[in-house]
Amino acid sequence: MAIRSYKDLEVWQEGIELAVQLYECTDRFPAYERYGISSQMCRAAVSIPSNIAEGQCKSRSEFLHHVTHSRGSRQELMTLIVIAERQRYGSGELPDPICDRAAREGRLPSGLRSFLTP
Repeated sequence: MAIRSYKDLEVWQEGIELAVQLYECTDRFPAYERYGISSQMCRAAVSIPSNIAEGQCKSRSEFLHHVTHSRGSRQELMTLIVIAERQRYGSGELPDPICDRAAREGRLPSGLRSFLTP
């Protein structure tokens, strides 16, 4: 089965939704964090679907490499979410939909990796 477009991949679609939700949430962080953890969280969230998109047009092994980078960005984001929650940014707890989507986003690349691994 060939993948026609990265836009058809559920992992990319979920990554886009996660990034959009995260941007909305970090708008409520303290102003002094605009260039700190808020910015880092948004960059990590954007990196998840971006790596999927970039890798999809390359060879199978390069795509697998980009999926691995996407997973790393997701782990970075999860770490930043823990820090933000402990600092009580965004009313003390990030919305459940963001945490749920981030957790789901962690499972999706595993299926894609299995598909790409010979």
